[in-house]
Amino acid sequence: MPNPSELTVSLERGATTALVYHAIRRGDHRETAPAPPSGAALILGHGAGAGQRSTFMVDFARALSASGIDVVTFNFLYTEQGRRIPDRAPALESCYRAVIDTVHHKVTSARHALFIGGKSMGGRIATQVAAAEPELRLSGLVLLGYPLHPPGKPTERRDKHLPAIRWPMLFVQGTRDAFGTPDELAPALATVQPVPTVHVVDRGDHSFKLPRKDPAAQAALYADVQRAIVDFITASTP
Repeated sequence: MPNPSELTVSLERGATTALVYHAIRRGDHRETAPAPPSGAALILGHGAGAGQRSTFMVDFARALSASGIDVVTFNFLYTEQGRRIPDRAPALESCYRAVIDTVHHKVTSARHALFIGGKSMGGRIATQVAAAEPELRLSGLVLLGYPLHPPGKPTERRDKHLPAIRWPMLFVQGTRDAFGTPDELAPALATVQPVPTVHVVDRGDHSFKLPRKDPAAQAALYADVQRAIVDFITASTP
């Protein structure tokens, strides 16, 4: 599979790097799965503790691009600068908005159908941007391990803004997720329209890992999650 290409995203204070994993389209001899009919792009933000070159982010980006989706990952500015503590929400949201704008201009498929989301914190920031800016040209959101609350603090919820989002949403949530299980998430989504799609990862933790090490079972689980993402994007692409 070819290496991703780089995009420079200009920010108010500095710049960050995005990686574009180009889709394998119909007719390409390396094609492994049907592509969305007219092309689609997905931006995935990383979690708080690992950047866009983490194994999880790279593996998911490569698998989804092999299924016909242009996948864009990026580093939030604190990660790009080698800092460990995330910036405050306004700075994270500003960075995500800049990435959306750059991708709209630089990635052709994004002008047809653009999905945003990410792993944990990256997904939460995507929802905050979507809730605050209903004029964005989006087709949906893909949220991988949505951090409904900090571990051990179930009353500190991060869901008040979700009903303001008017695009289709896919939540992929493990039943052992310390940041919020599917059952905990259900009441938060009860008033959201359109009705979100929830893909339950049985026995999966916050990163969809199984409780016991089993490489074959883990690979099958990840493949199932990736199929769910492709199915959601395909169904939501005009």
